[in-house]
Amino acid sequence: MLWRWLKAVLILPANVLVFVPAVVLYLSDYKFELTQGWRAALGFGLASLGLFFAAWTMTLFHRKGKGTAAPWDPPKKLVVAGPYRYVRNPMLTSVFMIQIAEWLLLGAWQLLALFALFFVVNMIYFPLVEEKELEKRFGEDYRRYKENVPRCIPRLTAWNL
Repeated sequence: MLWRWLKAVLILPANVLVFVPAVVLYLSDYKFELTQGWRAALGFGLASLGLFFAAWTMTLFHRKGKGTAAPWDPPKKLVVAGPYRYVRNPMLTSVFMIQIAEWLLLGAWQLLALFALFFVVNMIYFPLVEEKELEKRFGEDYRRYKENVPRCIPRLTAWNL
């Protein structure tokens, strides 16, 4: 069970949030320096919030969905609990928050460019691939969920399936 989760975390979020940014910064001769003031405070706050939601959503995938966030080991049940009642993909939203936090903390334009690329790719991938797969797997329940809960920007009130 532990290896199942480690594999999902190491292959997906660790690459997007740690390895790829590190390589890009290294290859661009970025000189490491943490920002200060409001940028640092906002960056640490966003990173903390993003990590909290990432951990919460992965726990829900395990406990309620009986799977992981990895495409090779998806949840067996539709998860509509916790932050999933407000936004369809809180994991993606948490990754966005952490990417923006990295940019705020390090002040590297390269990280903002990586975020923009990741955002565009995911805004194309999710409706064309992942959401179609979820509709096949969970049918009408997912279609109703999709009609009522936004993809990335949370709604103000919780929705119940």
